[in-house]
Amino acid sequence: MPKSNPPEKNRRKEKSAVEPSRGPGLPSLMFFWPFHLFNLLTRRLPLLKKLLFRAAGYPVVAGCYGFALLAVIYGVRAHGYDLAKIHAMPERSIILDRLGEEIGRIHGEKRSIVPLNQVAETFRKAILAREDERFYHHGAVDFIGIGRATLKNLTGKKEGASTLTQQLASDIFQLKFGENRGDTLRQLDRKLLEIAIALRLEAALSKDEILEAYINQINWGRQIKGVGEASRIYFEKHPSELSLAEAALLAGIVRGPDAFNPFRSIEAATRERGTTLDRMASAGVISKAEAAAAKVEPVEVRPVGRRGTQESYAMDAIRRDLEMILEKENIELGGLSIVTTIDLRIQRKGEEALDKKLGEVERQSGYPHPTRAAWNRLPVEKRKEPEYLQGAAVVVENRTGGVLAVIGGRDADESRFNRSTQARRQLGSIFKPFVYLAAFDQGLRPDTVISDDPIEPGEIKGGGAWRPHNSDGKFNGVQPVSYGLILSRNTMSVRVGNYAGIPKVKEVARMAGFTTPMPANPASFLGSWEASPWEVATAYTIFPNNGNRYRPYLISEIKDRDGNVLYTTPQLSYPAAKSGSTWSTSRILAEVATRGTASSVSRLGFDKPCGGKTGTTDDFKDAWFAGYTSSLTCAVWVGFDTPQKTIQGGYGATLALPVWVDIMKSSDRLGYKAGQLNSKVSLVEMDLCRLSGKRATAGCRDANTAYTDQVPADIALPANDLCPIHPARAQAVDESAPPRAQVVEDPQAPRRAVRVE
Repeated sequence: MPKSNPPEKNRRKEKSAVEPSRGPGLPSLMFFWPFHLFNLLTRRLPLLKKLLFRAAGYPVVAGCYGFALLAVIYGVRAHGYDLAKIHAMPERSIILDRLGEEIGRIHGEKRSIVPLNQVAETFRKAILAREDERFYHHGAVDFIGIGRATLKNLTGKKEGASTLTQQLASDIFQLKFGENRGDTLRQLDRKLLEIAIALRLEAALSKDEILEAYINQINWGRQIKGVGEASRIYFEKHPSELSLAEAALLAGIVRGPDAFNPFRSIEAATRERGTTLDRMASAGVISKAEAAAAKVEPVEVRPVGRRGTQESYAMDAIRRDLEMILEKENIELGGLSIVTTIDLRIQRKGEEALDKKLGEVERQSGYPHPTRAAWNRLPVEKRKEPEYLQGAAVVVENRTGGVLAVIGGRDADESRFNRSTQARRQLGSIFKPFVYLAAFDQGLRPDTVISDDPIEPGEIKGGGAWRPHNSDGKFNGVQPVSYGLILSRNTMSVRVGNYAGIPKVKEVARMAGFTTPMPANPASFLGSWEASPWEVATAYTIFPNNGNRYRPYLISEIKDRDGNVLYTTPQLSYPAAKSGSTWSTSRILAEVATRGTASSVSRLGFDKPCGGKTGTTDDFKDAWFAGYTSSLTCAVWVGFDTPQKTIQGGYGATLALPVWVDIMKSSDRLGYKAGQLNSKVSLVEMDLCRLSGKRATAGCRDANTAYTDQVPADIALPANDLCPIHPARAQAVDESAPPRAQVVEDPQAPRRAVRVE
């Protein structure tokens, strides 16, 4: 009988005896393949060796595996940081005057980027000796340094092991932000990320590029970033000029900038300097003798009086212009070189002249107001916004529109209010030249006669019963039109404005640059409305420019840190008034400075050709002088921020004119020469009538009112524009004509100059 097949159980045993066991599954291979690989490599070893190798090897494999895993994780995270930020460190923008002298620094961080080759060799040696002696001999991580730091920390001497590249990564990307002391896990995470970013930096940049970025990023206390600003602020030097002792001091305070900077503690800064010099000697970059000599050098840093941030009215005006010119991103990034039209020599002279004159006023016997000296004697905590006498001045270059000085008060540190651009004060008589200019546009002539007698009710269009008086209370009968401006006669000036008409005067003011529309009432002819010194100065430039006005500006050129020109201001001009009318007005304003209300110009020491106009408002609240030479125009205002009487007799000629003279004398010496005024105008000769200002007729000659004059060609009357008062055929003069139509005295006779405003 045949044997039956073995049972199924036996067949399974036989099969398992000849087939190998299955290996690890796919998930196990994916996540633990390093261990499986290690097992495979050690499987043929004798059992004892196998156990020993695996006991020692598993931790190593685990470490390598973990390292690789961390490298992937932190490598991915590190790639999320833009290395371009290394080259885009915000820095201060430097503001220069027209001659290249620094006015100040604005925007960005308190930093100026300095190329490595422009830093003293001693500083480079000092910072490496102090922070990373082996910088040029290791990669992103210094394992020798880590070992050395570990040993020192075990002996109780605290020492870090971060390389300079790691420090740069941490600073640029603010990796320590929000990290608390004792937060070990967070510190470990930050350190690993720091290393990963440092590896990227070392791969992307040269050692010199990393060092350059580092020295421009370091914090030196007092919000100072980079060696450029640290050197300038602490030692008032460029980094290329640092001595060994100064370089060692700067390198020494990096470890604790807020505690060790010399403004806070000279002793601490000196101690850290000594430590740095010792390290430099140990590293062999200087000799022990050099270190010893540098240690005994006295520490000479910026004096206390020059450490504070000084405000500046010029800087205030420049900032406002920059905000209109630049994009916000460019402003915040900084690093710009901004060349302005300001001449610091004139700016300083103007500030000095204004305070000098107002100080003299405050020292007068019986002066009734608070003084600047008394305000400065108050304890700092009791000082409020100053209430002492103030002033403002603006100086403009006629042929370009460039503003040379912006003086907004006596001291920007004491009062930030910029009166030159922000204060709007009643104009008074300094507006009168524009009234006369408008009338000359309409055909009136300087030698035409007009009455200085009291104004009758209803005589002035839109004036109703308004009857303005002259400041001296006198009336001088019929006089040439020029007389009214030379001696600032109110009644004559109102009649001149009435001749021109309110719309015409308003348009002349707008074209001249007054931004506030002139009110449409005849009181505006006497300057009863308000404008800023900036507006007045820029408007007056049309007189020396024969009617042309250049757009005023402060910013000449803006360059980036690489010297590329980002912006330039073109010199733009336009014809604001007829050249003949401004020429005629300017000739009268020149007489104002010789025999009119500003005749003290020469007595005060300025004997060059000039023209201008004084202005004084009711009860001596505002004192003005606006004047010009062939090169410059300057407007000066004096008064209180809250309008009130300055002093009895506080005329423009008394308070403002002396400041103008001091500025102009200095400007002339500095090369802004005062030449002849208004020489370029085409003149034609014509016969005119003194009463009507029209072309003379035979009747005018018979009435002895005819005269011959040189008239600018652009405002010359047409041949048929004849005198309506005297027909061509002579007739008897109407004796009942009003006084303003009467013949005046011989114009060649000497005229008496009356002291009025």
